[in-house]
Amino acid sequence: MTHSHHQHDDHHAHSHRHTTPQSFNFAFAIAVSLNLGFTIFQIIYSFLANSMSLMADAAHNFGDVFGLVLAWGASWLLTLPSRKRYSYGYKRTTILAALTNALILVSTTVLIAYESIIKFLHPAEVNTSIVIIVALIGIFINGGTALLFMKGAHDDLNIKGAFLHLLGDALISIGVVVAGITIWYTHWLWLDPCVGLGIIVVILWGTWGLLRDSVRLILDAVPRHVDQQGIHAFLQQLPGVKAVHDLHIWGLSTKEVALTAHLIMPGVGLSDADYAKINAALKEKFKIDHATVQVERGSAEHPCRRSEIC
Repeated sequence: MTHSHHQHDDHHAHSHRHTTPQSFNFAFAIAVSLNLGFTIFQIIYSFLANSMSLMADAAHNFGDVFGLVLAWGASWLLTLPSRKRYSYGYKRTTILAALTNALILVSTTVLIAYESIIKFLHPAEVNTSIVIIVALIGIFINGGTALLFMKGAHDDLNIKGAFLHLLGDALISIGVVVAGITIWYTHWLWLDPCVGLGIIVVILWGTWGLLRDSVRLILDAVPRHVDQQGIHAFLQQLPGVKAVHDLHIWGLSTKEVALTAHLIMPGVGLSDADYAKINAALKEKFKIDHATVQVERGSAEHPCRRSEIC
């Protein structure tokens, strides 16, 4: 005889409210407004200064504003309740936003690389004073708005995407300032595209992890921070458990993790108190937010077909 049970522990459902995406609404509003305004300002001045590095920086900033809007939308969707057809709500959109963010970062670096190589082959005079002043403003705007997301970057891939975007922009602006000051004194026009290519390496290095993690989540892989073997061992050593099979662990969003497992218990089953204890332990030790456990007697007449596959 098969017994299924899905325990929804209210305490655990609300235990991570203090880092809910709602708390980042203000951060997203400030970041999007400031960066959009600055991008338009930067595009105008890149024409006036005849600076391709400033133009490429503006193009990258524009891509980041688009990425921030995506991340903001996905973060808001996390707060919506589940519907009839979408029983998990819209949590997975945060994974899609993180993946899109990573792809935007990669594509904008390709654009900057192309511009840098062209400028390296055909050096052109630039108005360095405009470049330095505009890039300095960029450091303050991007660096300041990146700090708004620093708190959530550790435990939410979507917020990490926004943080990396803004940090990458601040690094680009620092590179542009350094290049501008050096060109001012030395007239080494080739230095500008060299700095641009160096910054691209930094951005791609930061983006790789984000791209890998979001692809893993989209493919329902076990999230990187989850100890799969530890969970299996924990369930295996529960009193009365003879075997564990059909264990699945996957990310519901960039923040929440779900688990399903079949436990073979030939003797006594599990009480509601046992389920509550198992769920609490899974949440505390392994950061599992939604656990569904199915208990089976392991009878020969009604074997679980899944045990042969999983």
